[in-house]
Amino acid sequence: MGISEEIKQEKFKSEFSKSIVNIIYTNAWLHQQHLKLFKEQGLTTPQFNILRILRGQHPKPATVNLLIDRMLDKSSNASRIVDKLEQKGLVIRKQCSNDRRAVDVLISDAGLSLLSEMDTKMDAWESQNGKLSEKEAATLNELLDKIRS
Repeated sequence: MGISEEIKQEKFKSEFSKSIVNIIYTNAWLHQQHLKLFKEQGLTTPQFNILRILRGQHPKPATVNLLIDRMLDKSSNASRIVDKLEQKGLVIRKQCSNDRRAVDVLISDAGLSLLSEMDTKMDAWESQNGKLSEKEAATLNELLDKIRS
């Protein structure tokens, strides 16, 4: 179903305006889909994002500042999120060996295991919902990058 039918709006100021509404609507739809997957594991979207960043850094540690720089949602409170993940046993905090004021954050084995489970669920979701070909997805990525450039 097209965006006009989804939101019951026939006219838009321009095709560009329509595309922006479509991106916002699709973002909300994707977010809701991901929330369902994350909720099953007791995670929030920002927690999942931090775990993925830490897995990408693994086995090297990350600082909270690095996490903030790489997070998708820049308004999230990375320190508080790391606290929650530490309480769940999904990350480990260590005092930084180079700078005693800084804290290193590492993903735990439990965090790696959880992400591995999540990868399987995300792959299944993508195969059910991935209606774009690789070429179409690449074109979409180029267009989205162009909007932000």
